[in-house]
Amino acid sequence: MKKAILLFAHGARDPEWAKPFEHLRDEVAGRIPGTTVQVAFLEFMQPALPDALDALIRDGVCEIDIVPAFMAQGGHLKNDLPKILDAMRDQHRDTQIRLLPAIGDVEAILDAIAEWLVGAMAG
Repeated sequence: MKKAILLFAHGARDPEWAKPFEHLRDEVAGRIPGTTVQVAFLEFMQPALPDALDALIRDGVCEIDIVPAFMAQGGHLKNDLPKILDAMRDQHRDTQIRLLPAIGDVEAILDAIAEWLVGAMAG
């Protein structure tokens, strides 16, 4: 059964903005052999989330974990993302599409940022 992780980010007009997400994609892909890891965007950049999901499903992926690369639960995560996922789940009933917490809602990530910040201030 083919699996994928889809990092979902906002997107921006400046192509440099995507570099940290691409780096994260590459790091995760290198640590989970056999799992496809991609980045998708809400706006301004490609691929858009529905397009990325469609491409993964066409490639035979049966389980997709979506990781919102957002620091907080704003309108995009509360309103836009559920609508997109509802439509995608309706179109692809045989595919498991699971939504993981936004990175800003994960305590370990916030702890790592705090640790880095404390170290940066000490140095």
